[in-house]
Amino acid sequence: MAVKLLLANDHIEGIRYYDTYRKHGGYTAAEKAFKMSPADIVEEVKKSGLRGRGGAGFPTGMKWSFLAKPEGVPRHLVCNADESEPGTFKDRYLMEFHPHLFIEGLLISSYALGSNATYVYIRGEYAWIPDILEQAIAEAKNNGWLGKNILGSGFDCEIYVHRGAGAYICGEETALIESLEGKRGNPRMKPPFPAIQGVWMRPTVVNNVETLAAVVPIITMGGDEYAKIGVGKSTGTKLLSVCGNVNKPGVYEIDMTCSVEEFIYSDEYCGGIPKGRNLKACIPGGSSVPIVPANLLLKTAKGETRYMNYESLSDGGFATGTMMGSGGFIVLDDSQCVVRHTMTLARFYTHESCGQCSPCREGTGWMYKLLKNIEYGKGKMSDIDLLWDIQRKIEGNTICPLGDAAAWPVAAAIRHFRDEFEWHIKNPDEAQTRNYGLAHYADPIHVPASV
Repeated sequence: MAVKLLLANDHIEGIRYYDTYRKHGGYTAAEKAFKMSPADIVEEVKKSGLRGRGGAGFPTGMKWSFLAKPEGVPRHLVCNADESEPGTFKDRYLMEFHPHLFIEGLLISSYALGSNATYVYIRGEYAWIPDILEQAIAEAKNNGWLGKNILGSGFDCEIYVHRGAGAYICGEETALIESLEGKRGNPRMKPPFPAIQGVWMRPTVVNNVETLAAVVPIITMGGDEYAKIGVGKSTGTKLLSVCGNVNKPGVYEIDMTCSVEEFIYSDEYCGGIPKGRNLKACIPGGSSVPIVPANLLLKTAKGETRYMNYESLSDGGFATGTMMGSGGFIVLDDSQCVVRHTMTLARFYTHESCGQCSPCREGTGWMYKLLKNIEYGKGKMSDIDLLWDIQRKIEGNTICPLGDAAAWPVAAAIRHFRDEFEWHIKNPDEAQTRNYGLAHYADPIHVPASV
C-alpha cells in the first residue's frame, strides 16, 4: 500500500469541516509550528526536500530562503490556486474535500515567512470552491487559528480568497501577481523576482496548493522523516490527477517509488486500460509536458524501469523523457489520434497566450493552423518541418514559460509520432473520416523515426 500523507483522512466523512478535522488531529502541526521559530520551520522544509508541486519542481525551502526581509516592509505569501493546466485537478480536490488541511498549511507557511496577509488566487472556473474555502477560513478564525495574536504568539494572520477571471496565463506567478493587483494578467520581466518585489512591490513567495498542504505532514513528522519517503531528490508523496483511457480516473497519492507500469495497471491506482486495449502513449505531467510513447514510458531509453518521480520521468531529457510537471496524468490508448490531440492542445495555447511576446502570440496560432490542416486532410509534407521550426523558435524566446508549454507538446508529438503526421498527409480523405483505431497504430511499442 502506498504511503498517504495528504489523503490519509480521505475516508472520513465530514473531514472538510473544522470539528471533524480537529478531532482527527487537525491543527496539531500548527500548534507544534508556533512553538518553533520561523527560521526553524524553513529549515525543516529544506531538510524535507519538498519540491514545488505546481510544475517546476523547484526546492520549496530554498525558494523560501530567497525571500527578502527589509525592515518595516510587509511580506506576503500568495497561493497559486489557478490550476488551469489541462488534465490537472488535484489542487481542486484538496480545496474541495480537505480545505482545513490546506488552511493549516497556509497558516504554518505564513508564520514561517512572516506574512500577515496571505492570498489565495483561485481560478475563475472553480466557481464553487471559494465558498468552501471562505467557510473553512471562517471556522478557523472562529476557533482562534486566524486573526490577531494566534495562540498567544504575537503573530497576526488573515487569509483572503481572490477569484481570478479564468486565464491560464495567470498560473505564471508574476502574471498572477499582476492580476491580484487588479491589472491585466501579463507576466513581468524578471529580475526583479517576486521574492524581492512581488505583490505591491513587496517581497512575496508564491506556492501552489499541494506544496503548502505538504507543509503540514513535514512539520508533524519532521523534515528528515519526510525525506525518507520517496527516492533521491523526489521526496515525500505526490498527488496525481488521472484522466484519459483508464478504468479508474481520479486523484491518487503516490510515494514516487511506484513504477509507471504499476501506476497504470494496478488495481490500487488506474486499474488498467478499458476494453483490453493497448497503451499507446501518455502525457504524465499535464498538457504542457512532452508526450511519450508506451515503450519509452514504461522503460527508459536504456531499458531501465521508469518510475513516477522527477528524475526517472525526465531521464534522457526531452528526446526520450518527459516531466512530472503538475501531475496531470493523461493516458492514451491505441485508438487515439496523436495529431488530433496535439491540435487540441495547440488550440488551447493559442487561446490562452496573453499576446505580450510575438514568438508566442504569432507562433501558437501558426502551429494550430498547420495542425488543423494536417488533421483535416489539407496538410503538406513540408508542414511537418515547418511545425518543427516554429516550435523551436518559440521555445526559450518568451518572457514566461507559456511559449515553452505550447512548443513542447508539438515537438514531442513530431519526434515520436512523425509517421502518424505523414499518414494524415498521404491519406487526406481517410484523415477526415477515418476510425481512430487504425491497426497501423495499435502496436504500443511502435516508435516512428525521430526528427
